[in-house]
Amino acid sequence: MKLPVSTEWVLHCATTLAQLDPRTAVSTPQLARYYDLPAPYLAKQLQALVRAGLLTANTGPRGGFRLARPASGITLLEIVEAVDGPSPPYECREIRQQGRGALPPEDCRRTCVLAEKMADAHEAWRASLAGVTLADVLATLPASAPARTRRLLTGSA
Repeated sequence: MKLPVSTEWVLHCATTLAQLDPRTAVSTPQLARYYDLPAPYLAKQLQALVRAGLLTANTGPRGGFRLARPASGITLLEIVEAVDGPSPPYECREIRQQGRGALPPEDCRRTCVLAEKMADAHEAWRASLAGVTLADVLATLPASAPARTRRLLTGSA
């Protein structure tokens, strides 16, 4: 499975926002500069997190994005699905019933075993991401990371 590059962007941006004081908002241009990303495209991805209820957005001179709830209440799965959707990456088109090698219909009453295995793998992947919160990710960062992030983004330690 290959996810779009924007998935990496939103995972990192959400992790970055989780390192800040909950009252601190960071603008799209700040995050874009922090990661050297195109601001207009990043803004669209961050808006997807707002629509999913993971971030809040405020306009104005002190506007920007912040987490909509505590880092312990936001899972990696929620972030990924906010930008990529919940659809499984594998879609069985029943080619076992096509072409010269087509199986007879009576041999295809059960779901294709390959579709079952791919669905099992997708569910395992989802369960794994659902079991990891932003707080879990923060707990694995070097102790100096949050202060560095705050200093570089907001000028405070």
